[in-house]
Amino acid sequence: MASLNKVQLIGNLTADPEIKETPSGQKVANFSIATDRTWKDANGVKQEQVEYHRVVAWGFLADLAQNYMQKGKKVYLEGRLQTRSWDDPSGQKKYMTEIVAENVILLGSPTGSGGDYGSASSAPAEVSPAKTRKSSPKQEEEISVEDIPF
Repeated sequence: MASLNKVQLIGNLTADPEIKETPSGQKVANFSIATDRTWKDANGVKQEQVEYHRVVAWGFLADLAQNYMQKGKKVYLEGRLQTRSWDDPSGQKKYMTEIVAENVILLGSPTGSGGDYGSASSAPAEVSPAKTRKSSPKQEEEISVEDIPF
C-alpha cells in the first residue's frame, strides 16, 4: 500500500513572500501562513491557538506569490511536508519541516470585497497553466496565464 503525504491549509500570510532564483534560473518563493483555532475550555472561556507554517513554492506558483500575495492575505494551499537538514556554523545538526506547495488559491479579491483570484497548480520541475472555476456553469476549464485579467 502506498503512503500519503498531503497538507491542506487555509490561513493568512504572515509577511510578503521572499522570492529567489536558483542558479539554473528556477524561481522559488518562501513564505509563512498562520492558521488558528478557537474553542471553549472546561470553564467556558474562549481559547485560541495560532500555528505558523513555512511554505516553499516553485515555478508558476512562485510567480503567483511574487505578483499577488501580500502580508495579511488569506490563501488556501495544498502541498506535501518535507524536512530538510543542515549543519549550523557550530556543527550542530538543524532540521526544518516545510510545506512544498502544489496548489494555491488566493482567497478574497484584490480589493478585499470577496470572491477569489483563481487557483494554480505546479510541481517544482514544471510550470502548469492556471485553473479557474466559473460561477456558472459549475465546471473547470484550463486557461493560459495570458487569459488572467489581473
